[in-house]
Amino acid sequence: MAPIIRECERRGTPYHILHTGQHYSYEMDRTFFEGLELPDAHHNLDVGSGSHANMTGDIMKGIEKVYSREKPSEVLVQGDTNTVLGGALVGAKMHVKVGHVEAGLRSFDRSMPEEVNRVVADHVSDHLFAPTELSRKLLLDEGIPDDRIFVTGNTVVDSVMENLEISRNRTDPLKELGLSDKRYLLVTAHRAENVDVESRLSGILKGVTELGSEFDLPVIYPIHPRARKMIDSFGLDTTGIELITPVGFLEFLRLESSARLVLTDSGGLQEETCILGVPCVTLRDNTERPETIDVGSNVLAGTDPENILKMGRQMLKVKGNWENPFGDGNAGKKIVDIILDA
Repeated sequence: MAPIIRECERRGTPYHILHTGQHYSYEMDRTFFEGLELPDAHHNLDVGSGSHANMTGDIMKGIEKVYSREKPSEVLVQGDTNTVLGGALVGAKMHVKVGHVEAGLRSFDRSMPEEVNRVVADHVSDHLFAPTELSRKLLLDEGIPDDRIFVTGNTVVDSVMENLEISRNRTDPLKELGLSDKRYLLVTAHRAENVDVESRLSGILKGVTELGSEFDLPVIYPIHPRARKMIDSFGLDTTGIELITPVGFLEFLRLESSARLVLTDSGGLQEETCILGVPCVTLRDNTERPETIDVGSNVLAGTDPENILKMGRQMLKVKGNWENPFGDGNAGKKIVDIILDA
């Protein structure tokens, strides 16, 4: 959302940031505001953790109060979190226009809560900002009217372009970790369907360890608090993996752009690596970013260690010369243009 916030600042367009507090550790929260030099949120609900129902209910109750007080002409939600679901539903029920940034992504796996969130948000939104023509087609196939859909590219391209050079000049996590450019593997895993299931989490750890060992590459894992808790709970072996605390966006962007290969279960990282020209192995059985597979920047490996090793070998041979399918870095400007012209 940072590019949209910055575009509002540039134009003097009034806006408010409503932060639900769904990410509840300092590393996963405040560091983004500070690293991206964003103004503090005008409203912070501090909902914290909980079951999907409790979290979404708390989010909706808090959001309703804010909408009632501020009376926005439009609310923007981005992505596929419980915050997106709550923000979009409350807006629709209060007859406030809803704009969904990153609309039309589909994994076609309804067992994933993110898939349910994004589908519901799309179907109650007034403006659907689709990153690609493929996401536009998927929305049309679901019966969403064409005049609600706008292909803008993805704001992640704006953020990567705006911040990559800043990250190189401001911070050097490679030096701090004793790493060399293009001489390490970067791993992230945080999704519940992976880290909460012992066999899947152990498969990921075994696969990335074997890949790093075979190619003599250090394995760096900025570990999500949830994943660390489950590794400890299951008593899993992390020998051969360097676990580090989560880092800010600028530090992570530097680590990401300089990695030889990224292995992840994150949707956003599939896009970011594609934009950065870094090969990616997705530790999932499906993806809502098929464009990355189409251009050759990404493959699906699941969590079987042998398949992770096989896909890792394949992607370590790939050169990052594909064409970025997610836009030209002006998505934030296009989205604000559309809203102000509506």
